[in-house]
Amino acid sequence: MNLIACVDSNWAISNKGEILVSIPADKKLFKELTDGKVVVGDRRTMESIPGGTTLGGRTNIILTSDQNYSYGNAKIVHDMDEAMEELKNYADEDIFVVGGEKVYKEFFPYCERAYITKVDYEYQADAYLENLEESDEWIMTHDSDEWTYYDLEYYFYQYKRR
Repeated sequence: MNLIACVDSNWAISNKGEILVSIPADKKLFKELTDGKVVVGDRRTMESIPGGTTLGGRTNIILTSDQNYSYGNAKIVHDMDEAMEELKNYADEDIFVVGGEKVYKEFFPYCERAYITKVDYEYQADAYLENLEESDEWIMTHDSDEWTYYDLEYYFYQYKRR
């Protein structure tokens, strides 16, 4: 299973339910990596997708406690047991966990790879991803040169669980 996220210098992912920054190259990488794959996220994350619909060209799985929830053609699961049962239908390498914070934490033990866009800036935030740089369980397998978007500097990293 894979984790994909954009974080700031403190590994923050959002503030009050909103992403911290939108970088076109990050969106492009997200699309390239997840196209034709399975994306798993919480209701708020999936509803925040521009266009008010599920991600096209992907199997969308939404984790929510709302038993009556439906959203486009997404598959709805209501707890981790149900999510893990549904995910048995897909190859681990085709599954991408896309957030939010609680979903990242719940699926973190099952993820073997992480694709991280890291912005060299500290935003006001209230939701975080575990800092993989400080973890003994993860090793960086790829780091990019510095990229810039206006005055923001950012990097693309890949990590693998040891």
